[in-house]
Amino acid sequence: MSNNKPTLYTSPSPALLDLYDINNTIVVIIDVFRATSTIATALYNGAKCIIPVDSVAKCIELGKKIEAITAGERDGKIAEGLEYGNSPFEYSKEFISGKTLVLTTTNGTKLLHMALDRGAGHIITGSFPNLSAICDYLIQQQQPVLLGCAAWKDRVNMEDMLFAGAVINKVKDHFNINCDSSGIAETLYLNAKSDMYGFIKDKHATHFQRLTNFGLEKDIRYCLTPDLANVLPFYEDGKLVVHNDQY
Repeated sequence: MSNNKPTLYTSPSPALLDLYDINNTIVVIIDVFRATSTIATALYNGAKCIIPVDSVAKCIELGKKIEAITAGERDGKIAEGLEYGNSPFEYSKEFISGKTLVLTTTNGTKLLHMALDRGAGHIITGSFPNLSAICDYLIQQQQPVLLGCAAWKDRVNMEDMLFAGAVINKVKDHFNINCDSSGIAETLYLNAKSDMYGFIKDKHATHFQRLTNFGLEKDIRYCLTPDLANVLPFYEDGKLVVHNDQY
C-alpha cells in the first residue's frame, strides 16, 4: 500500500462513532432503509433542499416557520404530527420540485447530527440509488473517509454494511484501508451483490423484516438498486443540497 493514499474506515454503528477521528474527514452518512435513499431521490427529483433534524418536535416547528414539507418516521412508520413519511416514492418530481423538505428519521438524521457534534465539517449522504456519485466524489477528493452506518437504534444492520461494502469495492484502490469492519463490509457485499434483495431476505435481516411487515417490499427493492437517483447530497449551512461542482 502506498502511504500517500488517504485512509478509509467504516463505523458499523453510531455507538462506535467516538472511536474515529472525523476532523478533516469526509463522513458518508448511510441509512439505506430508507433515509439516505429518500434524500437522494427527493434531491434528484428537484427538491430545493432537505433540512435534516433529529426530533419530530423540531421538524414540526421548523416546517411551520419556513412553510416547508415536514416528513419523517419513527420505527418505520410516519411519525405522529408529520405530513409525509420516509418512502422515496412519496417524493416525485411533480410533488417535490422546488420545495424544501424538513426530514427526521429514527437513525439516519440522528447520526448526521452526531457527526456534526463530533466536528465533522464535510458530510455527504449515501445509498445504493446514488452509489456512483458517492464513489466518484470520494475518489476525486482524495481525503480521509469515514463510512458511517446509521444502523438500527445502534444495532448493526445488514443493508448499511452492504452499501459500505459496495463503496469499498469500488474505491479501495485509491485508499489505505486497514480496518476490519471495512473488510467485513466488502465481504458481505461480494457475497450479496448478485441478488441483494434475495440475500437480505434469506439472512432474515431485521430491518428487511420490519419494512416487509409494513408492506414495503417496493421500497426495499428500490433502495437496493444502484444509481436510480445519482446525485451527491452535500451538507452545508444546515441543509442537504445537490453538489453541482464538477467532480
